[in-house]
Amino acid sequence: MHAIIRLDGPDGPATESPTWATTDHLTDAVSTAAGRVLVRSPYSPAVGELTLAWGAQLDIRPLHADGDGPDDDAVAAYVAKYVTKGASDTGSGTDQPLTTWHDIDTAPVNTHVRTLIRTCWRLGGLPEYAHLRLRAWAHTLGYRGHILTKSRAYSTTYAALRAERAQHLGHTDTPDTITERQWRYVGSGHTPGAALIAAGITEDLARNREAAREALSTGGDVS
Repeated sequence: MHAIIRLDGPDGPATESPTWATTDHLTDAVSTAAGRVLVRSPYSPAVGELTLAWGAQLDIRPLHADGDGPDDDAVAAYVAKYVTKGASDTGSGTDQPLTTWHDIDTAPVNTHVRTLIRTCWRLGGLPEYAHLRLRAWAHTLGYRGHILTKSRAYSTTYAALRAERAQHLGHTDTPDTITERQWRYVGSGHTPGAALIAAGITEDLARNREAAREALSTGGDVS
């Protein structure tokens, strides 16, 4: 999990943080909080009661700020780096759901992630964990939340992003957003004219494959 943690002033993001709020103080606070977190799982006849806590692999790095406040570019680049990675790249599972035990064996993941997926699948078969739907979310190691969560105090909305984008493109007066909700299914596949063209291409490809096979059987040139 990657978290961006900031310390604002007494009135929120619009105010400066206190003078004593140094990077070292915030780092110590994060380390202390991670060391004190402790959650006990509900008792299960199969696995008992488990104690869950953060491990020792805690890597805290400061995101540098400019003279006017947080460096938004640095924050955006940090978040985008991990959000745009596939699940298999970050070691958190696969991008597609798994439907059978055999799917786990063929999943393009390393041995460690495969073991976690198998554990999730086994736990999903226990009656006491049925409400968690672990097998349905085994491809994400049982996690079914959104890939990104945001703070209510320091965040933005899609409407604000659309307005910023429109202003960046030169539209100073942002029109009201129009949402089209009346959709209907028209059809799929080729139109009659496109179907004739596709049929002709298919026939040409079949004829070329047949000619290549004949050339190979007689020792001719198929280039």
